[in-house]
Amino acid sequence: MSGSTIFLSPAAHAEPDTSSTKVVQSGRASWYGPGFHGRRTASGETFNTNDLTAAHRTLPFGTKVRVVNKKTGRSVVVRINDRGPYAHGRVIDLSKASAQAIGISGVGTVDVAQL
Repeated sequence: MSGSTIFLSPAAHAEPDTSSTKVVQSGRASWYGPGFHGRRTASGETFNTNDLTAAHRTLPFGTKVRVVNKKTGRSVVVRINDRGPYAHGRVIDLSKASAQAIGISGVGTVDVAQL
């Protein structure tokens, strides 16, 4: 797994407003996919590795989060629909599609920034 630095920022349910970004959490991010595809998430949804979603320990289900890969500058907005990650030291798990959208193929260092 390669490392990448990314930012996570809860976005408004409409278009995100990047003028008031506030870092609220720092840590590591990873992605999860094929082994979980089709299973129920903690929110009750069926997990689809091709959807732009993520798992977070405390953010409310439905919260939209902007994820920015600091290494590449690429970003994606994802929706929190699951709980986790459960790996030590990680703050968010991205779906495979979310990770691919910003060029992450493994684990990366992240900042969580609320918009």
